[in-house]
Amino acid sequence: MVKAYVLLTVEIGKEYDIAREIRNLDVNAKIDADVVYGEYDLVIRLEAENLKAVDKVVTKIRSMPGVLKTVTLIAS
Repeated sequence: MVKAYVLLTVEIGKEYDIAREIRNLDVNAKIDADVVYGEYDLVIRLEAENLKAVDKVVTKIRSMPGVLKTVTLIAS
């Protein structure tokens, strides 16, 4: 399993809607999404089978309307 954290900057006022969308993604990964305060708006924790699966989830997140920027951190 690969664990990753994805930090998101989103449009103002879209934090909770995007978090809900991410939690409901139909992907083969475990996903937790939290709205946070500070430089980033959301922190996503995901566990997937491999890096290819992580890439698939991150690509879906990046294509969501309202997502402005992502930073992906692979954990060991």
